[in-house]
Amino acid sequence: MRLLFINGPNANLYGLDPSGTYGRETFGDIAARCQRKAASLDAELDFRQSQDEGEIITWIQQARGVMQGVIINAAGLSYTSIAVMDALLTFDGPVIEVHMSNIHRREPFRNKTYTSKAAVGSICGLGPLGYELAIQAMVDLCRT
Repeated sequence: MRLLFINGPNANLYGLDPSGTYGRETFGDIAARCQRKAASLDAELDFRQSQDEGEIITWIQQARGVMQGVIINAAGLSYTSIAVMDALLTFDGPVIEVHMSNIHRREPFRNKTYTSKAAVGSICGLGPLGYELAIQAMVDLCRT
């Protein structure tokens, strides 16, 4: 089973935010956690991050017919990118949206995401654990 996990703009700064909104674990630490989780479930995980909306859209399009599922934390693009949503809607497998923070307890503009329109489910507010839960959920979805 092959899964694509996309992280959007500024996710590479996890663990470096002085406010602590996204926790203390670095992006590299989170990537390693996710790789371990996927391996424990006999899944291959392609874990990526980009600052570029176009690159993210290209990755989603390239995943068609190759990956069984897409997990995405589009970060700031979650609230602004209809183009990312449209790409996700054309993916032929399940999509799960994940956010480190609880977007519903933050600024009002973060309460609604375009990416959720393409997702079978969303996980938010659980930090890196949410990433691992998204991987577990995706493997379960793809195996049924």
